[in-house]
Amino acid sequence: METPGPTIRALLARRGLDLRLESDPADLPADALDREIRWVHSSDLLDPTPFLSEGLVLLTTGTQFTDAAPDDEYDAYVDRLRRRGVLGLGFGTEVVREGIPELLARACREHRMPLWEVPYRTPFIAVARANAEAVAASAYARRTWALDAQRAIALAALSRRGTDAVIAELSRRLGAWVGVIDAGGRFLHEHPAGRLDADAAERVRVEAVGLTARRVAAGGSFTVGDTPVTLQTLGHGGGQGVLAVAMLLDEHERSVVTTAAAIAGAAGERRADLEHGREVLRAGLLAAIERDDGELARYVADAAGIYLPSPPFAVAVAPHPTPRLLTALTQQPTLFVVLWTTEAIVLGPASGAEIALAAVSEPVGMSVAQTWEEYNDALARARIALTRGHTGLVRFEDSAQLGMLAALGQDEARHLAEATLEPLRTHDREHGTALMPTLVAWMGAECAHDAAARTLEVHRHTVRTRIEQAQRLLGLDLGSVAGRSQAWAALTAAGALDATVTT
Repeated sequence: METPGPTIRALLARRGLDLRLESDPADLPADALDREIRWVHSSDLLDPTPFLSEGLVLLTTGTQFTDAAPDDEYDAYVDRLRRRGVLGLGFGTEVVREGIPELLARACREHRMPLWEVPYRTPFIAVARANAEAVAASAYARRTWALDAQRAIALAALSRRGTDAVIAELSRRLGAWVGVIDAGGRFLHEHPAGRLDADAAERVRVEAVGLTARRVAAGGSFTVGDTPVTLQTLGHGGGQGVLAVAMLLDEHERSVVTTAAAIAGAAGERRADLEHGREVLRAGLLAAIERDDGELARYVADAAGIYLPSPPFAVAVAPHPTPRLLTALTQQPTLFVVLWTTEAIVLGPASGAEIALAAVSEPVGMSVAQTWEEYNDALARARIALTRGHTGLVRFEDSAQLGMLAALGQDEARHLAEATLEPLRTHDREHGTALMPTLVAWMGAECAHDAAARTLEVHRHTVRTRIEQAQRLLGLDLGSVAGRSQAWAALTAAGALDATVTT
């Protein structure tokens, strides 16, 4: 914000005062004449500093300096003023002295303090009044600027660009970089884009995340290198995100930033409410599909402007999805994503979902439904694909090519198999029998007693007796296909068919 302020340069240029700068500008600090004057005070005390404040200029007629004053008295006088924060010294001539004392001019040069002459015809009250008028004019200009900026930002909020337009207008009004960072540290808006260097952007991101984590409305400021940054939280409770401005703010600039933050926060809360409503609607659409009413889901999705693939479509499931995975999925325009209890269910075009999910590193099972009515079966198949224990995308159709035997290698199947075969192992251990090896040999011999007897080097009647005893312990009819299949599956899942057969 650039507004004319009450400065020494402006005071010296004020028409009708006829002030004359005694100091050589080359001997002064670069900003000495452009510092803002808070007030003008007059005093002829040798040490007026107890009655002064920082940021003012002092007027004096020099009565405190006697003709016999030592040289160092002038130097000590100016040094006291400088240390107190006095910006400059105006000397009224022709009141006590004809001109400015050379010793005073020398002391001001050494301490680099601006010194100017106030002629006899210019009363000190006129100088003070001129500065007061400049202070009032500056304050009015700043208030006018703030009101105009707030009005422009409010109008920008009504445009199609919404928050982005608000940030761009705020940046233009302040003449500084402005950005919006969400609670996760992601830059949602910034203007001008890319203005911050990498170090400053990372520091802004870290500070924003820390500020929003407090969940209270708050602000803060810090400096990265030569870049000052001011932060203001967004939304009720301050957890929505942060508005960052790459400058330190005065009270008027801060009021404009507060207005922009309120508008951006309200817009963010509306977006959050809208997105929640869309999430609820997507869940309802999925429930309709689950209840075999896919055409109704299609009609509602089209009316609400929500993407929903048409059959044939892919069905994918991700158990316990991380926020990172959910963000990656929801950013894909060709995927319909619903957070369903403890898993994410994803629908996508049969020919494109695999491409969209290919980069996923977390486990995701997928299958294809040819019609709406096949959704539940496809979802079940996708969940089965997850049991293969792989990472990334696992297609059920690929895992199905491994056959039914692949399922017997899973932990759950092994546990069930061990429980099924435990009666045989316990009997053999307690009675010194060989029922388990006999069953293994018999199944390996395709249930032929003679072949199993040769393998075990026992009589075939021994094999028959042991198998009859084994089926009683297992509770299975080993004479039937169903019973033999159960026994064979248990032995396979337990890895017993690979064991060495002994009597």
